[in-house]
Amino acid sequence: MNDATRARIVAAAYRILAKQGREGLTTRAVAEAAGVQQPAIYREFVDKRGLLDALVAHGVARYFAEKAAHIPHADPIEDLRAGWDGYVAFGLANPAIAALMADPELKLSSAQAGLPYLEARVHRAALAGRLRVSEPQAVSMLHAAGMGTVLALLERPDPELSAATREAILAAIAHSPRAETRPIASAVIALRAALPELVALTPRERDLLDEWLARLTTSRAGGGARPAARD
Repeated sequence: MNDATRARIVAAAYRILAKQGREGLTTRAVAEAAGVQQPAIYREFVDKRGLLDALVAHGVARYFAEKAAHIPHADPIEDLRAGWDGYVAFGLANPAIAALMADPELKLSSAQAGLPYLEARVHRAALAGRLRVSEPQAVSMLHAAGMGTVLALLERPDPELSAATREAILAAIAHSPRAETRPIASAVIALRAALPELVALTPRERDLLDEWLARLTTSRAGGGARPAARD
């Protein structure tokens, strides 16, 4: 099957999903809408789960294509705010896609397709010394809370829920730009984020430094005791 036919099948399935929901998304309906035989769908996508995976990837790609011209805000935390608002808006505008992404039984690989964009924004915040927690933890918290917010809003609309949750998560993972002092952990996180740029060190030295910094971050996050002062 050529790329054009595959794209036609995915586009047809996307339209059916948007109008009729998952219940209306049968291989027969998709085949008729795309102008192909049913066996062609199975040859290309193996099974319905494969088609659903392609659908989510298609929806996420469309969303980020619209954001391609995004100009980063001078404040990386404002970028995280904008990213949160955009993600929630996408989920509310595409409830069927959001439901597929959150379905624990499907475990679609494409449900993680947007993570690199979130990771890039979190990385900017880390480089600026604004994170209270590690980059992976910040990504996980934002991703989980964002998805949960979308699902909650689809079930019961609340005009204040998204902003309130967003600010609670940002307060938990980031410092205010007006903060006069920041914990050592933030400096450690910033240095870990900048490690790939430390070309004066060998790869082995960078790995060793990363290991030390990770231990410092973990010990402080867990409230580990400081070593006793020497005489």
